Amino acid sequence: MKKIVLDTNVLLVSISEKSKLHWVFKTLIEKNYILCVSTEILSEYAEIIEQHLGSEVSESVAGIIENLSNIERVTTYYRFRLLKAEDDNKFVDCAIAANASYIVTHDKDFEILKKIDFPKVMVIDTEKFRQDLEIKT
Repeated sequence: MKKIVLDTNVLLVSISEKSKLHWVFKTLIEKNYILCVSTEILSEYAEIIEQHLGSEVSESVAGIIENLSNIERVTTYYRFRLLKAEDDNKFVDCAIAANASYIVTHDKDFEILKKIDFPKVMVIDTEKFRQDLEIKT
């Protein structure tokens, strides 16, 4: 099973059943991949979901994520600082520490990772992720 890191905005837009990206959240619940998260990432998920969808949704999603068996909690011991946006580096550090297959994001700031040979961190968008999981829409 693929180990991946989800950018907060991808998770956020995938929560609603009305979203065209709902399959991302649904396949997480169906355990089609392993979601790698650090404490920092979980905190950001909760904060951003609460800002956009309210505290009830945030608490519900946090509860789901914390209780799934396909969640890998990752402790990052080193900060690589590969991105200019310091707040995004937690996703890179988590992906490296977890030996994740890739980070799923639409954030163009992550594109720089394609030019860095070491440590190698793959970045894909949701369309490539869907193809990789062979999800039909």
